[in-house]
Order: sequence, then structure tokens, then C-alpha cells
Amino acid sequence: MADPATGFVRRIGPFQATAINMSQMCGIGPFITIPLMVGAFRGPQAVIGFVAGAVLALADGLVWAELGAAMPGAGGSYVYLRQAFQYRTGRLMPFLFVWTAMLFIPLAMASGALGFVQYLGYLWPGMTRTQGNLVGLAVIALVVALLWRRVENIARITTVLWGVMILCVLLVIVAAFTHFDPGMAFTYPEGAFAVTTSGFWIGFAAGLTNGIYDYGGYNTAAYLGAEIKDPGRTLPRAIVFSILGIMTIYLLVQIGVLGVIDWEEMTKEDSPAYAAVAAVMLERTWGPTAADVITVLILVTTFASLFAGLLGGSRVPYDAARDKVFFRSFARLHPVHRFPVLPLLSMGVIASAGFLIGRYTSLMTIILLLMTVMVIVQALAQIVALTVLRRRQPGLRRPYRMWLYPLPSLVAFVGWVVIFGYADKNSPGHHPIEWSLAWVGAGCVAFVLWAAYEKVWPFGPREISEEYLRDGEPGSGSGDRPGSGPGGGPDGEADGDAGPDSREPAPA
Repeated sequence: MADPATGFVRRIGPFQATAINMSQMCGIGPFITIPLMVGAFRGPQAVIGFVAGAVLALADGLVWAELGAAMPGAGGSYVYLRQAFQYRTGRLMPFLFVWTAMLFIPLAMASGALGFVQYLGYLWPGMTRTQGNLVGLAVIALVVALLWRRVENIARITTVLWGVMILCVLLVIVAAFTHFDPGMAFTYPEGAFAVTTSGFWIGFAAGLTNGIYDYGGYNTAAYLGAEIKDPGRTLPRAIVFSILGIMTIYLLVQIGVLGVIDWEEMTKEDSPAYAAVAAVMLERTWGPTAADVITVLILVTTFASLFAGLLGGSRVPYDAARDKVFFRSFARLHPVHRFPVLPLLSMGVIASAGFLIGRYTSLMTIILLLMTVMVIVQALAQIVALTVLRRRQPGLRRPYRMWLYPLPSLVAFVGWVVIFGYADKNSPGHHPIEWSLAWVGAGCVAFVLWAAYEKVWPFGPREISEEYLRDGEPGSGSGDRPGSGPGGGPDGEADGDAGPDSREPAPA
């Protein structure tokens, strides 16, 4: 039955949560970013990018694991930022997160659709730009149509698509290593590891950006926290297992491809290996027929990634609207299938617009823009939120606590700062840093106008809502209450004296 507090039902189990994460992570990403990463590093040492991306993903994933297990509500980061920063800035941070998420989540979908059309070009060499545009828009529309149903049916679809994804990458890995040349994969150009030069670090930042873009999605299940069974146990495991699994897959894929195709060939933009490196590798190892078949599987894998991304992302504005931190019409669920209607449709429209923009600029432009927008409000602010909550809400029930705290937080913080700081140098002339700051600045202006209309801070009292400190009985099943299950041991019992939500004057 639906939780009366949220309208959601906890139906997604551990395997399905891990499958949702992995489906979002292993989409078209590595198949389109290997040439970009090799070009950034100027050699097969580009594997450093995937390793660095895995380290950042795992460190940041542990932040998500602790926060998601303690506060398993719909919306993920929105919930965590709302709880952590309400004491000083009211609703500003959750508002800004939803504001930026309405851009970076659809842009991630748009980049996947761009990759889909790029690989389709291998099977359809005569495809025109207009035809490619129509195909990409149709793919996004189909994703929206398939999500127009009950979440337990979606979980089954995702599990099937996850199986196709695993089959696809395994075939790519096997094909590469049956014709593997170690000399190609492990012969590095002069100065490849000259860490004292600025060029190395610019390339490293670009590789790290592409690497974490490829790993993006390890947090998808956290956005569905209100629909996860036993979230205190399920969410940390789904995050860690999906990152470790995809890390292994990505390293094998990149090393295998570098052992078949010369790295200089895949960096030339007019080369077929630049547009569809996996398809070209398969053609040279198993022949054209096998390349065509596995390219179809790559397209299915890409579709699965778009599917999982929009599934989780559409829950973000819903939870914000339900708490009156976003337009109230976004809080409506479908009366029968219980999914957020307007968030799903609006993100589909924004993704379509982002796809068309990417078609007339470049894939790297879209990747850098979505990454810089995401870093400011989600990545960095969420790391700070974990520490703030440990101090502000020590009685919060934490079924999982970050291993080696605060080391993973520090590693993640430094990694995100490197990505943001080098973004302009890796996209000359496009100014992703300035555009991202402008978008956040516009969000601040929008918040002031909205807060004045709603009479909330800074035009009214702060609203302190510590609902996760209340009703902390394990297994309560509430969509906005702490999850149950023996994760890593509770951090403390719930505070039974927290009292009801309060409106209190801002301290002087």
C-alpha cells in the first residue's frame, strides 16, 4: 500500500536497486568517452582517467551511502540538503538543488541520446543531421512513454535491460582480449607521466571529468529512497557494489580497446574510430556482422541508461514540490500508477532541448556544462551536508556510517574542485564555469522572488523540520522516516523528544 505521507510504495529490492544504478552508469558513456579521454591524455595512459574516476565515485558514493541510508526519502540530494542547511539558510539550498537538477539531469539524458545517435550512425552511414535529430527526439519520447507505469513494472524492465547491458559489455571485452596486443595498450609516448607539467594536469582533469561522467548513476537508487525496501541496508550496498562492478568493467573495456585500435587513430575526429570506437574494434576482431549485432546491444544499453536516469531524476522536483520548495503542480502523482507526472514530462522536454543544442555544438560541451552545474550545489554542498548533519543531528539514526570518515569526504571534495577548476581550460571558448555560475546566480534570484511570495526565510521565519529524528522505530516503513535493517550499525537511537515541525524565529 502507498505510504500516506509520500504516496510511494517500497517495492524495489537490493538486486533491482543495484541494477538500476548499474544501468544508469553503464550506458553509452565509456563507448563515446574513450576517444575523448585518450585525446586529453595524448596516449594509452588515459586509463588513469578511469582509475581516478573510480576513486572519486567510490569516495563520493560513501557520502551518498550514509546520507541515503539515514534519510531514505524521494529526491536524494534534495532531502539531504534540506535537512542540513535549514538551520541557517532556510530553504535556499534545496531550492537551488532542484533548480540545478532540472538542468543537469536532463543534460545527462541529452548526452546519452547524442551518443545513441552517434553509434546509430555506424549502422546507418547515410543518416542525415535532420534524421539523427528526429531519432534522438524519438528515443527520449519512448523513454518517457515506458516510464508511464507502476514502479514495480519499471523495476522488472530495468532488470531485463541490466541483463542486456552486462551481455553487451562482456562481449566487447571478450572480443577485445581475443585480439589483444599488449604493445599497443602499454606503450606510452614520451612525457606521458610528466606530472610536473601543466599539460599533464589539464589532461588529468579532462580525464577525471570524463571518468566520473561515465560512473555517473551510482546514486540513482538514492533518488528513489522512498520506494526502496529496507533502505538502510539496501542503499549502501547498491551504491558500493555498482561502483566496484562498473569499475572492473570499464577498466577491461578501455584496456581491451587500446590493445586493438591505435590510440592516435581514435583521436582524429574524422575517423570512424572516434565516432564509434567499440563498433570499429568489433569489426576488426569478429567481423562486420558481429560488429552490427553488438552495436545494436550498445544502443539497447544506452536506452537502459536513459531509462534509469529519468526514472530517478523525475523524483527530485516531486519531493521538493511536496514540501513547498518548488512549483506545487510538480507534487501530483498519477492517480493509478503513482508516479510524478509533471516532473517526468518536463525533464523529457528539457532533455530534448539539450539534445538539439548538443547536436549543433559538441558532446564535450554538454558534458562539461552538466558537470560544472552539478558540482556547485550537489557534489560540494552535499559533502559539507554530511558533516553538518553529524554535528546538528547527532541522534539521527544512521544504519550505515562512512568508512574511514572524514577521508572519503576530503578525497571527493578535492576531486570535484579539480573538475570545476579546469573546466574552462578543457572547453576553450565555451566558458562552462561562467555559464554554471550564471545559472546558480539566476537560481538565487528566483529563490528571493519565490521566498518573498511564499513569505519564508529571509522574508519570514526559518522552518526547522527534523522529521528523520522522529518515529525512528526500525521497519516503520514510512517513506520519509529512517530505514530499517542492520547496515553498518546505527549511529544512535532516534530522538524521541524532537517534537513536531516548528517555525522558530531566526537567531540574531
